Amino acid sequence: MDVVRVMEALADQGVTVVFKADAERMREGGRRWTFIASGAPFHDGLLVRTDAVPVDACLQVCLAQLRERGLVVPE
Repeated sequence: MDVVRVMEALADQGVTVVFKADAERMREGGRRWTFIASGAPFHDGLLVRTDAVPVDACLQVCLAQLRERGLVVPE
């Protein structure tokens, strides 16, 4: 999956995206990846966020939620 392409597509739809690898949580064996999406398509402060160990799981969860809300997310 082309993460940059996904982030650009979401930004074009008014979504702010943060995709982070957390070094501190990596050292502690925690959920090292965080994906957060918020912005214009959402109402009442709705936020899509996932923290996960494998990067694929992090993306799959959030991108599925964004698609359910009607956003176009490239494969």
